[in-house]
Amino acid sequence: MTEVPNPYIIDADTLTGEMRPIRRAVLSLGSNLGDRLANLQDALNTLAETPDVWVTTVSPVYETEPVDSPEDADLYLNAIVLADTTLTPARLLDRALTIEDAYGRSRSGIFNEPRTLDIDVISVGDKIVEEESLTLPHPRAHQRAFVLKPWADLEPNADLPGVGPIAELLEQADQTGITRRDDLVLEL
Repeated sequence: MTEVPNPYIIDADTLTGEMRPIRRAVLSLGSNLGDRLANLQDALNTLAETPDVWVTTVSPVYETEPVDSPEDADLYLNAIVLADTTLTPARLLDRALTIEDAYGRSRSGIFNEPRTLDIDVISVGDKIVEEESLTLPHPRAHQRAFVLKPWADLEPNADLPGVGPIAELLEQADQTGITRRDDLVLEL
């Protein structure tokens, strides 16, 4: 009989014996270069193959106007991924950055430049983190309809830790330039 990992139990680190709780992670996927849908699907597949990360669901795909990007930037495709993880927030961010790099993410220094893939860690459980390399919850998530709208599709009663209910935040966010694309589907 093959044993399948149970994401609902607490796992112990095999090297240190340290207990690592399972937390719900919210990740935002975005792409506005190349085959945008394929980029998002590849990111989803790679996240699902990540040890200690159990992807539970993915939102509908939204097409969105670029925010604070260069004038010639193309439209984005965006989605939200919910996962359970025993990774620390910093290790989850490292994994997200590695996946971005593997799929050709360019970092030329231009603010909000077009990208093949963008993976933002929005929240990890109820953790509030303020470090040089990581801020949780994501510092602009509460203002971004392209994060809040697909997340509300999955968890309409969710809270952004330390900020408030996402339904209320979505009501306050500028929702212009965001369109649900039911013709585009990401598959687990």
